[in-house]
Amino acid sequence: MGSTTLLTAVSDFLRREHGHFINGQCSSGSGTRRPVIDPASARRIAEVHDGGAAEVAAAMAAAQAAFNGEWAATPTLVRGNLLLKLAAALGAHREELAQLETVCTGKTIALSRGLELDQSVAFLRYFAGWAGKISGETLDVSIPSFAGEKYRAFTVREPLGVVVGILPWNFSIMIALWKCAAALICGNTVVLKPSEFTPLTLLRVAELAQEVGFPPGILNVINGDGKTLGPLLVNHPACAKVSFTGSMTTGRSVGNACSARGIPVTLELGGKNAALFLDDLSVEEMVAGILEAGYVNQGQICASAERFYLPAGKIDAVLQLLSQRLATFTPASPLDDDCPLGPLANAPHLEKVQGLIAAAQRDGDRLICGGTRPAGEGYYLLPAAIAARSADSAIMQQETFGPVGAFLAWQQEEQALQWINDSPYGLSASVWTHDLSKALRYSERIQAGTVWINMHTFLDPALPFGGIKGSGNGREFGSAFINDYTRLKSVMMRY
Repeated sequence: MGSTTLLTAVSDFLRREHGHFINGQCSSGSGTRRPVIDPASARRIAEVHDGGAAEVAAAMAAAQAAFNGEWAATPTLVRGNLLLKLAAALGAHREELAQLETVCTGKTIALSRGLELDQSVAFLRYFAGWAGKISGETLDVSIPSFAGEKYRAFTVREPLGVVVGILPWNFSIMIALWKCAAALICGNTVVLKPSEFTPLTLLRVAELAQEVGFPPGILNVINGDGKTLGPLLVNHPACAKVSFTGSMTTGRSVGNACSARGIPVTLELGGKNAALFLDDLSVEEMVAGILEAGYVNQGQICASAERFYLPAGKIDAVLQLLSQRLATFTPASPLDDDCPLGPLANAPHLEKVQGLIAAAQRDGDRLICGGTRPAGEGYYLLPAAIAARSADSAIMQQETFGPVGAFLAWQQEEQALQWINDSPYGLSASVWTHDLSKALRYSERIQAGTVWINMHTFLDPALPFGGIKGSGNGREFGSAFINDYTRLKSVMMRY
């Protein structure tokens, strides 16, 4: 298959003046123009105006007014139907949005279509299915009757108010819709702050939401510098909850600010995720699992594995075969239908990943393959495999969030389990083996919010997702999201 030609709709959208989506209207504002860079070429493809205090105030006011007004009066089944209409609109504009995602993030067009857009549609439909099912319970109370009166009690789930979503650059549509759909189906309104590196795709999604009938003020988008907008949004009096996906350092600051205000916060902070391979697997099976767990989307997935623990007797053969397979990952335009290796998402991230690889080599870890930039333009990096000198190596502890696997041999499985849990992170992990009993037992012992068996990274809307330890708190998806996007009220009556 050949290279994808940009649709006229995408080219026209890139040429527009961009800024924010507030109260049902696009607005460029008057802030500093920020370039939007195509990671595959390192060239400017659009510009967006940064927002500031004025835009934050306008968006929060619009969201608060909608929460107290039209959205509060909207029946829950109507809310669900709007999410279904938005899902249909995303499906109808699948190619347009996928192309926009690819030129803004460097994600391959195949992933933009099959993961970013198709999964966004699936998750929207899942959350829409919760309409009319968010409920409390009726309780028997034990208050004695003094004059023949009776008592009855029940609980209700109520929306929180305005939810602020602060988003990463790696899945600019899908992660935004996880937060947005969960908040909206519970009756909240939202103000979303995309990453400075991927400010455009969510503006187009917001336009589609308006076109399918979302009332003004329900979904608002503010673009700009995170260091400026983050505190303004989190500390705004109308902010009733924050849902943040990003780095541990920034997440801690957000969490502390929410704690000081006494408002709930959901934090998904990534992780140095582990994959344990047991000795009953063949070398070929291990390599296939490693590629799935660690190198999809150039490793730029929060749940991707970065620490790989392999049996000592097979690690050399695994690394040899892995090197051969990674050598076939040649850089190409992410708009090519069969692109095996796209660029990293932005220049600062490329510099960070290169720095971590260089530091590992200085520390005595052995670079098996990759880790260098190929000739040509764009933010490409050849996928790397590093044999760590010990479990204490920095490359085994620090998140790279790139196409870099760090490998360590184990002599005993108990030793490997100890290494896996000896980490400040706890987002995800995987166990690979034909021994299902052993895999299930190990899944109970591994300290992570999600443990996969013979698979990695796959998410389903019915299964709660989130981290423990330094990887955050709160859960997305399943029924668990209801606890994070509503408050419980008790009602008691005498009759």
